Amino acid sequence: MSAQIPEVRSTEQLREKWMKSEVITGSEILLRSLLLEGVECVFGYPGGAVLYIYDAMYGYEDFKHVLTRHEQGAIHAADGYARASGKVGVCIATSGPGATNLVTGIATAYMDSVPLVVITGNVATSLIGTDAFQEADITGITMPITKHSYLVRDVNDLPRIIHEAFHIASTGRKGPVLIDIPKDVSAAKTLFEPSSNAVNLRGYNPRLVPNKLQLDKLVKAIEEAERPLILAGGGVIYSGGHEALYEFVKRTEIPITTTLLGLGAFPSGHELWTGMPGMHGTYTSNMAIQKSDLLISIGARFDDRVTGNLNGFAPHAKIVHIDIDPAEIGKNVPTDIPIVGDVKTVLEMLIPEVKRADKADEWRAWIRQSKEEQPFRYEDSDTVLKPQWVIEMLNETTNGEAIVTTDVGQHQMWAAQYYKFSQPRSMITSGGLGTMGFGLPSAIGAQMAHPERLVISINGDGGMQMCSQELAICAINNIPVKIVIINNQVLGMVRQWQELIYDNRYSHIDLEGSPDFVKLAEAYGVKGLRATNKEEARKAWAEALETPGPVVVEFVVSKGENVYPMVTQGSTIDQMLMGDA
Repeated sequence: MSAQIPEVRSTEQLREKWMKSEVITGSEILLRSLLLEGVECVFGYPGGAVLYIYDAMYGYEDFKHVLTRHEQGAIHAADGYARASGKVGVCIATSGPGATNLVTGIATAYMDSVPLVVITGNVATSLIGTDAFQEADITGITMPITKHSYLVRDVNDLPRIIHEAFHIASTGRKGPVLIDIPKDVSAAKTLFEPSSNAVNLRGYNPRLVPNKLQLDKLVKAIEEAERPLILAGGGVIYSGGHEALYEFVKRTEIPITTTLLGLGAFPSGHELWTGMPGMHGTYTSNMAIQKSDLLISIGARFDDRVTGNLNGFAPHAKIVHIDIDPAEIGKNVPTDIPIVGDVKTVLEMLIPEVKRADKADEWRAWIRQSKEEQPFRYEDSDTVLKPQWVIEMLNETTNGEAIVTTDVGQHQMWAAQYYKFSQPRSMITSGGLGTMGFGLPSAIGAQMAHPERLVISINGDGGMQMCSQELAICAINNIPVKIVIINNQVLGMVRQWQELIYDNRYSHIDLEGSPDFVKLAEAYGVKGLRATNKEEARKAWAEALETPGPVVVEFVVSKGENVYPMVTQGSTIDQMLMGDA
């Protein structure tokens, strides 16, 4: 089996095929409804409460399912698929522990506004509330981390619920929706009539078009600003607004910084791009925020890793906040010009109205000078392999055009700093929740979404061990992900904090007992390579790129390397530790 999703009949063909009403089971209704929503593949793991559903899959050529090795792997793969494709990711798990194993992945998607439809089985409706075997109140457990949850009690409601779930997940501020299906509902039979009506839900009406008066205020503010700056976040990518953002910057010539989740929303090689802001952002981005007199946040939520100490954040700036979620505006940072609407729509309405920020010439000159004088830097070595050098090598050999997924920790920040993203949906990482174990399974999902592109999964030796079992999926399905392990034999980010903040009190961070990652890869049927110096690194990575299937490349790097710049908790973002390099 190849990583490429086999071509199936179009939704129009399937709808025509099923125009004639039939009496079928809830499980068959589920599969048909998913196909009618355009679902290309589902990631999942079977169990007792979903056996009717998995039985319906048997021999079903139009329905594509990827069997992961853990439910967390399934939901992270669905998440990676959604982030890379822009479509709704779908996963399925059984009741009880199967459902609860999805919770971390649901929270990951919720924090980062990723559209998922999460399907769980449950005990029969007659047993709900009795503490039956493998029963868990998954709708209650996940209520704070879903956009909406459904407990399906009547099989006749299934087509409508599935149609609504996809609508909710993919509109407004995107996010996960849970559908919990009791076993007797999946077994029950009824007349299937596809749900294709426009969804009209009371109380749910995301605002796409902004208030024109607020746009006029922003246009005037740009004309008057001497030190304007754009802070662009993941919302630009999720709205498909990257081209509009580029045109907006082109017309105004306003410098721009992009958050971790916004990397790729604007070309990294552009002279007006200042890099990533925040705790491990560039000197120029952080200082530009602090010096700016107009800060235009576009699809970013002012999280604490970007703002640092809120009491000293952007002290001279008039704040503009463009976001589709009105709850985010003014939540963390007081806003002078609030603009509620879809980012792409807002930018497209602004473009004909805005002009070059003529008063900002000195500002642009300062940006250029600061970028030249304060780039990311580290002390290179010819004897010890440095993790920053490894990321630079990955970037140079791929021209910054790969889809990169990361786990969480130092390697994540080095990837954000040293890999130069030029396209949207190319940086896939757990931002808000910071979920270790995310890197490998999300890469599987990204590769399934884009079989034609190179996908690199960058992991630490800690996070790699949390979902390493998904290597089996790469081998069995010949998914050609290139899996990079930055192995410093330690929980690197925790070690860095303990060194700099906790007076070198290193507590429970040693990972020297980790497995031999080359042998681990080979045990799953995946090629494994190791490098301990630059020559070996270049050779191993070249071999990985030349290998048509999945490859694990372990780069053994220096143990004591830190990520700089760094803004410690409680500091403002201009109070950066710059390191010794």
